[in-house]
Amino acid sequence: MSKIPLEDLVKKLELEIIFDGGVREIELATSDINRPGLHFAGFFDYFSKERIQVIGKSEMSYLSKLDRDKKLEHLDEFFSADLPCVIVTRGMEIPKYIVDCAVKYNCPLLRSHKATTILMNKLVNYLDSELAPRITRHGVLLDVYGVGILLMGESGIGKSETALELIKRGHRLVADDAVEIKKVAEHRLIGDSPELIRHFMEVRGIGIIDVKALYGVGAVINAKAIDMVMYMEFWDNNKEYDRLGLVENYIEILGVKLPKVELPVRPGRNLAIIVEVAARNWRLKQMGYHAAKELDRRLNDFIQQNSDS
Repeated sequence: MSKIPLEDLVKKLELEIIFDGGVREIELATSDINRPGLHFAGFFDYFSKERIQVIGKSEMSYLSKLDRDKKLEHLDEFFSADLPCVIVTRGMEIPKYIVDCAVKYNCPLLRSHKATTILMNKLVNYLDSELAPRITRHGVLLDVYGVGILLMGESGIGKSETALELIKRGHRLVADDAVEIKKVAEHRLIGDSPELIRHFMEVRGIGIIDVKALYGVGAVINAKAIDMVMYMEFWDNNKEYDRLGLVENYIEILGVKLPKVELPVRPGRNLAIIVEVAARNWRLKQMGYHAAKELDRRLNDFIQQNSDS
C-alpha cells in the first residue's frame, strides 16, 4: 500500500503547524477525509480514525455551545483514537481546550486559512494523486493533437527518433525512456517523467539532448493522461498485420484496458505521420465515427443490393 509523509502534505498545502505531534514521522495511507461533527456529539460508531480530521466552522460552533464537561469528554475520546492529524480551517482561532487535547495525545494540530470545502477538495486531489497505484514502463509518452500516446517497443526500434519528428511537427513530449504511470481513477492513467530526467531525451549517435532548451517550453508537458498505446516492432514478413482495423486490440496497465496499435517498422515508413493519423482516428472513434466499420457497412449494403437485383 502506498503511503506519503504528512510533512509533504503540510508543505504542499502550506499548512500552519500549531502543535507538531511528530509530523515528520507520520505517514498517510488513505485519501478519505473526515469531518467529526457526529463524534463531537458523542457518536463514535464507525469512526474512521485513520483519516485526516478536518474541523470547520460548523464543528467549531457546535463545540462552543457544549457544556464544559461534555465537550472535554467527547474531545478526549476523539483525540485518544491515534489520529494522523487534525486540521482547523478558515484560519480560525483554536481554543485552548483543543490544543491541550492535541498535546495530551501527541496529535499533530494544523491550521489552514482556506475555506473548508476548498481545503477538502485540495486534500483529496493531492492524496488521490500521491497514493495512486503506479508503475514505470519503458517507452516514450507524447501529447499528439491532445491525445496521450505511449510509444512502446524494444530498445533501438526508433521510439525517440519518432518522438523527435513529432516534436518538430508541434506536438509535445511528456517522458522519454522511463514513463511513470499512475492510476488516478478506475479507467484513467496519468503518465509523467521522473524528475531527474524530465525533458531530456537520448538520441543514439548524438547523446542526451534537452528538448525544452532546444525547442522551447511549448514542446514539453509535465504530465498527460494515456489514451492509447502504439507498440513498435520490426517488420516481420511472416506475420499478418491488420489492414482494416475492425478488430480492436487492447493492452492492460494497472488494471486499465487501453487501445493498442501494432506499428511495424521498416525503412521508408513515415512513422511520425502514422502516429498523427492514429491520434486523429482515435478522436474520431471517441466521437462515434469508425472508418473501418463504415467501410464494412457500405460493402455489406453494396453486396445486399447486388444480391437483391
